[in-house]
Amino acid sequence: MSKISIIIPTINEANNLPLLLSDLSSIPKEGEIIIVDCGSEDKTIDIANIYGAKVCISKERNRGLQLDIGAKNSKGEWLIFLHADTRLTHDWYKKINSFLNGNKNSIYYFKFKINHKKIIYRVLEILVNLRSKYLKQPYGDQGLIIHTTTYFKNNGFRKIPLMEDVDFLRRLNQKKDLKQLNLAIFISSRKWERTNIFLQAIKNWHFRRRWLKGESLKSIYSDYYKKND
Repeated sequence: MSKISIIIPTINEANNLPLLLSDLSSIPKEGEIIIVDCGSEDKTIDIANIYGAKVCISKERNRGLQLDIGAKNSKGEWLIFLHADTRLTHDWYKKINSFLNGNKNSIYYFKFKINHKKIIYRVLEILVNLRSKYLKQPYGDQGLIIHTTTYFKNNGFRKIPLMEDVDFLRRLNQKKDLKQLNLAIFISSRKWERTNIFLQAIKNWHFRRRWLKGESLKSIYSDYYKKND
């Protein structure tokens, strides 16, 4: 088995994907990168092929399904789930390698950083990192590093288009196994640039509350993308 499988769901990520794939070039040759695309109309798949990534196709635009397809087609002992618009430091693999030889029950996630200089983003970073560390509520854009046995023992990501990260982490029996790395992942500011970040945070909280109360994900998905277009 290869040591790690890096799984990246994509839809029209030709602008961001080369940057992330360049950051990932430090992985050892026995590692693999899996792009799970759901119908990109740009050069996403061409870029993936140029960088030597394995490409899987999802017939649905459904991130939970994409992530699970990647996991089921992986060969690694550890699965690293990343969003396509994130960036990593040049020494990220060297720093996480020691953790990969440790407790296989642990699920690791990166420290939240936004790739923009605005001061307001520093406030958001503090709040998100406090929530992640003390409430044990990291989200998928912070990257998740999970041993394959832990992933499948907990039935992996469900085939849902939204909240797949919240859903998976809520199903974990041992929240103490969630561990924040002392290593940043840099997240694109694009989803906050057209709105007030605190209003957006409140809206996202409201969407999660609707889902936790049992509302249909179909209606939440429709409202989410209507308000985030």
